[in-house]
Amino acid sequence: MKVTEDNKLDWSSQRCQSDTMSKSLSKSRLMLILGTMVLTATLYPVLRMLGIQIYAALSGTYVAGHHSMLLINCPTEQTAKDIGRHIMEKRMAACVNILPRTSTMYYWKGQIQDASEILLLVRTRTSLIQRLTEYVIALHPYEIPEIISFPIEDGSMSYLKWMDDAIPDV
Repeated sequence: MKVTEDNKLDWSSQRCQSDTMSKSLSKSRLMLILGTMVLTATLYPVLRMLGIQIYAALSGTYVAGHHSMLLINCPTEQTAKDIGRHIMEKRMAACVNILPRTSTMYYWKGQIQDASEILLLVRTRTSLIQRLTEYVIALHPYEIPEIISFPIEDGSMSYLKWMDDAIPDV
């Protein structure tokens, strides 16, 4: 604040000084708000799932999609047994069913292929799907193995609890 010749305060000086302060405060507030928004958007999926898990634990209900079923086609029964056993030994699934030969038709390199395959039904936690997929791809003899997952929406509560007990948390 400046004092003029007749001992009066120069209000323009005071106003300019506070404008500078308010601009810096506004910039700080804007950065804080922007940072909070980015952090919230980034953490939303994690916070949402955590909230659902807490609700399910407190209320004793099942969270739809917590478990999934994978379909994996294999060329031979031995390949299916080997992959199934490896998955079970790594504790990445609660259960693996090996279904008998199925007749399969598919396009491969522009041609319709007709093959006989063995189908694996794998029940696991949804959180393990990517790790399980990468593991199966490393073991599977196909160049592009069929690995498809479906979320389990509902079912026997005792079975779903058994699945949780059979597959350790990661």
